[in-house]
Amino acid sequence: MAKEGILLGMGNPLLDISAVVDEKFLQKYDVKANNAILAEDKHLPMYEELANNYKVEYIAGGSTQNSIRVAQWMLQIPGATSYMGSIGKDKFGEEMKKNAKLSGVNVHYYEDENAATGTCAVCVTGAERSLVANLSAANCYKIEHLKQPENWALVEKAKYIYIAGFFLTVSPESIQLVASHAAASNKVFMMNLSAPFICEFFKDVQEKAMPYVDYVFGNETEARTFSKVHGWETDNVEEIAIKISQLPKASGTHKRITVITQGADPVVVAEDGKTKQFPVILLPKEKLIDTNGAGDAFVGGFLSQLVLEKHIEDCVRAGCYAANVIIQRSGCSYPEKPQFS
Repeated sequence: MAKEGILLGMGNPLLDISAVVDEKFLQKYDVKANNAILAEDKHLPMYEELANNYKVEYIAGGSTQNSIRVAQWMLQIPGATSYMGSIGKDKFGEEMKKNAKLSGVNVHYYEDENAATGTCAVCVTGAERSLVANLSAANCYKIEHLKQPENWALVEKAKYIYIAGFFLTVSPESIQLVASHAAASNKVFMMNLSAPFICEFFKDVQEKAMPYVDYVFGNETEARTFSKVHGWETDNVEEIAIKISQLPKASGTHKRITVITQGADPVVVAEDGKTKQFPVILLPKEKLIDTNGAGDAFVGGFLSQLVLEKHIEDCVRAGCYAANVIIQRSGCSYPEKPQFS
């Protein structure tokens, strides 16, 4: 039975502002289909335009928070999950707190006085989605918040800790502190490659964290970018997954396992120098609503079974189930109860 606070997530809480847009909108803001980027000055008017001219939905998002919310939903065990990150003291921050509370996650937000709550424009075109994140307050997380007794208590209580790679852009020192605690305490520490730009432009901090990572998640595009950045000269996802799993490790307690999703293609899991492939649940095109959050949902489903100490097959099955539910709905949302057995 999973205990209270068994799973902790740390990341960039963003309020998703999700809307269906057309190609012209993407072109106007120089946004590529199916990509995830950080907002530059040219993107800033986009949030206002979405809110004013489109039918928008607000969802408590950010990659790690999505995964933790989905894990909590799958587990249906009150207080099993906790989450830390930084928000602003504003109406979007209040919306975020309300949203997170409803999802049953024990959130300890750092509230920044001077920055607005981070937002993420989710531009949906057909079944594709493009994410433009304006981190704002999410960028202001302080290690001092992590060190406060009531927050560090969440770290000590957790047996499994998950952080998406996006947090490397905000507080690598918080990641190192938590990662080294996990290694010293035989806990399971997990990270996500998260986006090609993380592998390219935050390679140094990613490499510093990697020795502590017991589970590495990612998709095929991120895996190939990781391979290219490390000069591996292979595009083969299975080869790359094995190579990632064999990178040096800070502690020998847990072996490293790499889990790579490939959209509708099988999930690749690498451990002990070998790979296994697991088919995903195929969905007829007409049922596909929105792929936003599919990767986060996969991780959430996976983690929900991992903390119950289930076999990797069950973890992948739960991940595929959660992703399948999410892509049939708008944004990273889910029905009241899971139908997973």
